[in-house]
This record gives sequence, structure tokens and C-alpha cells, in this order.
Amino acid sequence: MTAQRSALDGGRWHLSHGPIDIVAQAEGDAAAVAAAHDAAWQRFRGVLDELVAELPALRRPVGDAPPALHGPVAQRMWRACAPFRPAYITPMAAVAGAVAQELIGFYQRPGIERAWINNGGDIALHLAEGRSARVGLFADLGRFDPGARGPLALDGKFEITHAMPVRGVATSGWRGRSFSLGIADSVTVLAATAAEADAAATMIANAVDTDDDAIERRPASQCKDDSDLGDLPVTVDVPSLAPARVGQALDAGMARARALRRAGLVWAVALSCQGQWRLLEPVCPPARAAALPADGESGLMPV
Repeated sequence: MTAQRSALDGGRWHLSHGPIDIVAQAEGDAAAVAAAHDAAWQRFRGVLDELVAELPALRRPVGDAPPALHGPVAQRMWRACAPFRPAYITPMAAVAGAVAQELIGFYQRPGIERAWINNGGDIALHLAEGRSARVGLFADLGRFDPGARGPLALDGKFEITHAMPVRGVATSGWRGRSFSLGIADSVTVLAATAAEADAAATMIANAVDTDDDAIERRPASQCKDDSDLGDLPVTVDVPSLAPARVGQALDAGMARARALRRAGLVWAVALSCQGQWRLLEPVCPPARAAALPADGESGLMPV
């Protein structure tokens, strides 16, 4: 298994290596953009091997003292998750965002006006002064039809400007590619960095929960034998629930989101479950937005 790179339309690049699947795009001086893409690709080629070498430590719960992690991505993962102690969290909760954040650093150079690294829906941004990125929110993967033609109908949209303290966007939920302890269809977080957004989205999505015998859960170890969650019960199916139950779950997630904002760990949060929403401003209210092209698992795309 080796790292792969292929050109996409619109000046984008697709980078893939094992479970890492990235779309990179940048705007600005052509020579600066080309140099940044090449530097990011060279760095990308070694990231997976670095992480695999440190997997035993990265799969252990975050404790009071950092383990002897050597790679910058692994260290960033641990730092992003450390503020959530003593709750159960491993550095793997921030892996996608931390990888995206590692690569966006190669675009933070003169001549690059804006750039984004989309790692399966977790996004790291670079914005020069005066520039912004518009992000579309697609809340429920359960209604995504990969065979549908035409642009994706979004549930909301928001704009991130250079002046905002936000350079990371991440989404978590029980339908995503990672396990969740909760029942949220999606929790989208805007934070200072992609790694921090990734960790916070995981924790808030875990908190969107309620007691209902109809919710199906299994030990994570039965769903994936090398899961960092061990025997913790993860959500594998959520049938239609009573609206009051859904509201109770979202209220619990909102309480966690407010606590994280008070701690300075998130800037804005949007929570969605079975058609109900909770919003921690300044994310705009969800409304059927003008359709934007989709790119990435969560449906989030700067355009």
C-alpha cells in the first residue's frame, strides 16, 4: 500500500493512503500554489507510516501526562484531546483533523490567498487577510444518495472569514466512518484548529444521547477488533424516536457544547438529530440553502 495522488477538476488534488482520503485546493499565485501542493504531497507520503508506528500509544486513553509521542501529528492529536480529561477519549478522536492541520501548514506562505484540506469531511483552512470560505452543511448521511444527479441540497451554510478565530471545521455522528457513543446524525464544530474541532465534535456527539431500548448498541471491540474504544458500547442503529426523546438527547449535547465554549474549546456548534436542531451561535440557523457541490463524507465544503 503506497500513497497515491491524482489531479481533480478545479485545480484540486486527491491524496489517499490507506484510511486517509484528502482533497486539497488552494488559490493564489500559480507558482506558490504549485509549490505548496508539492510540499504537502511530499509530507503526506510519510504521515500514515508515522501514525502506524505510534498506534499503541494513540489508542490509549488520554491521561494526565503525555506519552512519549514522537511525530508532530501524533503530538497534535494528544494536545487536542487533553482538555477533555478525565472523560474517556483517546488521541484517535482527533486524527483526521490533525492530519488536515499538518498539511494546511504548507499553504501558509506568501502568494496563497486561501486553501483548504478536506480529510473525509474534517477541514483545515488557510485564509489570507480579507479572504473567506463558505461552508455548506449536510446533516444526515442516512438520506445521502450517491447515485443522485445534480447538486446536493444542503441543510445550512455559513461563512468563515479571516477575522474569525476559526481555522478548523469537523463533523461527528453515529452514521459517520468513526464510532459514536451518542445518537446525533451530525454535530458540526467550528474551532481554532482542525484537530481541536475534530476532538470537540467527537465529545459533543457522544453527549447527544438518551435512554431508549430501541437504540441498538454493541461493544466497539465487536464492531472493529482494533477499536480504540475497547468494549465501550457504540451506537449501531437508531430507529425513529419520539420527538421528546430526540429533544432530550440534543439538550444534553447542547449542554456539553456550551461547557466547551465557556472553556474556549469551540467557537460555534450545530447539532442535528432526526430533523431537530440545536445551534450554538454564531452558526446561522439551518435553512434549505442554495445547493453547493458536495465534497467529502460529511458534506462540508468551502466554496
